[in-house]
Amino acid sequence: MSAADVIRAALDEAELDYAEPQPGQFFVKLPGTHKLFTNAWLVVGQHGLLVEAFVCRKPDENQEDFYAFMLRRNAKMFAVSFALDKAGDVYLIGRLPLVGITAEEVDRILGSVLQYADESFDLLLEIGFVSSIRREWAWRQKRGESTANLAAFARFAQPD
Repeated sequence: MSAADVIRAALDEAELDYAEPQPGQFFVKLPGTHKLFTNAWLVVGQHGLLVEAFVCRKPDENQEDFYAFMLRRNAKMFAVSFALDKAGDVYLIGRLPLVGITAEEVDRILGSVLQYADESFDLLLEIGFVSSIRREWAWRQKRGESTANLAAFARFAQPD
């Protein structure tokens, strides 16, 4: 069974929402708790599997603390690590040998992607986008709109 066949079977078994726009390229939608969902690519190459998932855009502020947080987290992570693209947006990236790709390993890799993106999301936004979140909170309150999806940030976004 090829690596692509193993991945396809693992995604079907897990009942995950995915597309295969080209053979061996899987776009997977992972449902989250803090981050509504994380989109991940699994791309089968000649010798390895590329794993890539968008986490958040480039921080507006507190870049040093933002990047330090990601570097500290990288030391404790499995299969993927935080990385930046040319624009400075944040991704989880991993490259793994095809010989180790099993259904269990696909599950473990995607579990890692989801865990790291989801559990880091609120803190990354708090560090890198605090002013934007406060402005959004104030704007919504002024207009009488819901702040429900900003509830995780109420402790610092809500005026005293």
